[in-house]
Amino acid sequence: MPVKIRLQRHGKKGKPFYWIVAADARSKRDGKFLEKLGIYNPNTNPATIDLNVDGAVKWLTNGAQPSDTAKRLLSYKGALLKHHLLGGLRKGALTEEQVAEKFNAWVAEKDAAVAAKVSGLTQEQEVEKAKALAAEKAVNEKRVSDAQALEAEAAAEVAAAEASAAAEVAATEEVVAEEAVATEEVVATEEAPAEEAAGEETKEA
Repeated sequence: MPVKIRLQRHGKKGKPFYWIVAADARSKRDGKFLEKLGIYNPNTNPATIDLNVDGAVKWLTNGAQPSDTAKRLLSYKGALLKHHLLGGLRKGALTEEQVAEKFNAWVAEKDAAVAAKVSGLTQEQEVEKAKALAAEKAVNEKRVSDAQALEAEAAAEVAAAEASAAAEVAATEEVVAEEAVATEEVVATEEAPAEEAAGEETKEA
């Protein structure tokens, strides 16, 4: 029975994740499988890959053929390397200690590279967050500045209106005062002939 190590799709539309399975090559892609070897979730950053390395190596040793994508995942997690090292052990080229040493050194180097990538992504996220906060702060400051400018403009308009009203009142009072003076002058002018006439009548008497 030919066996394939391949991906089986799960998840929802637009956000799939996959099981890494060993299945009969003649079965449907998402049909029955012989063994679940791990998961692959490309929706995270970095992608989440959880693999049973020993189980994958067992199937590779028994002749299972990985699909192209599964082969890349097995290589990423070191299953192909361990399969290769165990082949050297079977041929007598390596000892078990050498196999374990080489594989553990590779795993340590890989973990360091992944940790560095995660650290870099975290720093990038922090930088982006700082930029977003700075942009939001600038927007808020502009809003406050615009509000203050509007308040100052409104206050200036109120002050101008009050000054204009005060000027109109002053002008009205001045006109009233001038009219009052003119009225007094007219009255005084009319009273003067009357007094003169009364004086003349008094002299004749």
